[in-house]
Amino acid sequence: MTELPVGFVAKYTELLGADAPAFLARFSAPLQTGYRVNPLRPAAPLETAGAPIPWSQWGHFGKVAGNGIDHVAGYVYSQEPSAQFVGTAAAPTPGERVLDLCASPGGKTTHLASFMAQHGVLVANEINPGRAKVLSSNVERFGIRNAIVTNNDPQTLAVHWPEAFDRILVDAPCSGEGMFRKDPDAMQYWTPDYPASCATRQREILTAAVKMLRPGGTLIYSTCTFSPEEDEQIVAWAQQTLDLTLVPLAKPEGISDARPEWGGGDPTLAYAARLWPQTAAGEGHFVAKLVKAGDTPITGPTEVASRLSAEQKTSWQAFANQSLTSALTPGAFYLRGDQLYALPATTPSLAGVKVLRAGLHLGTFKKNRFEASHSLATALAPQAFQQVVPVDDAEFARYRHGETLARPQLTGKRTVLLTLDGKSFALGKLVGGTIKNAYPKGLRI
Repeated sequence: MTELPVGFVAKYTELLGADAPAFLARFSAPLQTGYRVNPLRPAAPLETAGAPIPWSQWGHFGKVAGNGIDHVAGYVYSQEPSAQFVGTAAAPTPGERVLDLCASPGGKTTHLASFMAQHGVLVANEINPGRAKVLSSNVERFGIRNAIVTNNDPQTLAVHWPEAFDRILVDAPCSGEGMFRKDPDAMQYWTPDYPASCATRQREILTAAVKMLRPGGTLIYSTCTFSPEEDEQIVAWAQQTLDLTLVPLAKPEGISDARPEWGGGDPTLAYAARLWPQTAAGEGHFVAKLVKAGDTPITGPTEVASRLSAEQKTSWQAFANQSLTSALTPGAFYLRGDQLYALPATTPSLAGVKVLRAGLHLGTFKKNRFEASHSLATALAPQAFQQVVPVDDAEFARYRHGETLARPQLTGKRTVLLTLDGKSFALGKLVGGTIKNAYPKGLRI
């Protein structure tokens, strides 16, 4: 058996009673892995074909090859099976304003985007700058066009975005007990007092989150811990303090009711869900769905489109005419320095907010030209490009290493789309029969 902290074993032996031996034994069992298929990408045969995960519409058991075309092209996203129940519980509707408040590395953000089908606004926030960059990269690879990636603390966002969202996910930083099997290093940080310390932070985050939720809006609270201090007790506190009401979650076989006796005895706490490793094929998770009192539509200013200069309009149009089959129709053009984005039309005002990605990154204005962003390779369908260039496995590897490709039969000068097995993964610059490498240096291997 994995060497679990003594205090952890004692705590759950007492809490679980007769169920404790089966629970503790699971920490020595093989790890269960999973992935989701990306519905935002064109349907295509995949390298991996695992059994469906019962509680996840696009989820499958199995492992994804990190350097395979399916992952590189954003056709699949590797995500632990139990974690996929969080997105299922949230299930946003296309057209909504949605906030994923603690979003890195992006598993749950990409799951939310799958439900939204590129309609509405999805804000993915991460307080840690380094992790926010990872989040932005995963949003790009998944081909999400309606996502805003921000790097702020929840309290700052609450000041700028009062009652600005229909739906908010708080996948809270926690003691990580549910990940001990997946990440044994997490046990090094655990002490008997750690869950209570995490609960203090969770209450602070929820207090800020509910300020950004419109009356009648939905808040999903989730953790990857078993700790009652961070689960049932937090939800009981939220109902008593934040004008939130718990609503039932549908629980497929293997997913259990939460434990009212661990949160003060309110029977409605059973509406929340627990995923235990001994009953569900995955790691530990807790998920609760709460609704804010009232019913008021979102109000407040939306972000104003940027005005392009005559030179910028000319550069953009020249690129579109040379390389695309039809003009893009963004909700609004948005400029950040020399970077051009297509911003969702209903984006809340970004004034005072630190933004890493403002919707779909279209590209960069350079001197007398426009350079397309790598984001277009995964965000647009192949038919959006005038020239699609198939490559073989060897060329796929060489291009990702930073090399050029020879195509002497191709003429003209334009941005082209590269595909492997029909799956688009990168842009290139066709010049004189050579495809110059445009693969981002940070992604090269």
